[in-house]
Amino acid sequence: MIGLSRADADLRDAAAARRAVAAAAPHVVYHLAARAHVGDAWRDPGGTLQDNLLLAFNVLEAVAGEAPGAVVVAAGSSEVYGPPERLPVTEDALLRPQNPYAVSKAAADLLGGFYADARRLRVVRARAFNHVGPGQDPSYAVASFAQQVAAGPVVVTGNPDTRRDYTDVRDVVRAYRLLAERGLPGVFNVCSGRTASAAELVAALGRIAGVELEHRVDAALVRDHEVPEVRGSYDALRASTGWAPEIRLEQTLADALADARGR
Repeated sequence: MIGLSRADADLRDAAAARRAVAAAAPHVVYHLAARAHVGDAWRDPGGTLQDNLLLAFNVLEAVAGEAPGAVVVAAGSSEVYGPPERLPVTEDALLRPQNPYAVSKAAADLLGGFYADARRLRVVRARAFNHVGPGQDPSYAVASFAQQVAAGPVVVTGNPDTRRDYTDVRDVVRAYRLLAERGLPGVFNVCSGRTASAAELVAALGRIAGVELEHRVDAALVRDHEVPEVRGSYDALRASTGWAPEIRLEQTLADALADARGR
């Protein structure tokens, strides 16, 4: 088992990042810190690009200097793939990021690969697709839909037809843990291999709640350069760790709705 510890530090500060890593003397570092909202990235592209790349750089430099034997599980994003040439997307697909957040994550992903190749760090690049579940901030789609269902019969969304690959966050965490225990550099999709549209998610939440919903589309919520469908393959992750998603989407939605009602 891997023991967990936590320290508060502003990872934009290289010295603070190095002190935090030195104090922890870690065997594993889970690098999850990022500005992670696509909508916010469109509003502040420069800040998103600067912060996400700087966070990754400072963490990797700190590990290289203070804990060079540690495994770094760098949480990436399926957004780096952009419009897929084929489905499901595999790890050898070209990176074609289509928004500022995706560009920032692609840069951080490539930086992780550089540190693995040139600095011999044990950097595992986990490209997570959409992960959802109870406790998620309602600025994200599924949590927003669940909160709206809990509040009343009207649900407002952006494009109802875009399809995304959703994985329960508890399955994602299990994947990260298995990758850390494996401890070898590489690139791995963390995904379910199935997709659902916003319209299907709303309809499923209505069935779970036992209410008839009115689904409205707000054109202001439709994003520029939105990719119609993203679906990943987790074959490489399964081959390396034995991982497969265990929590069905319907259970994830039910738990998200219960969490929203509890708030």
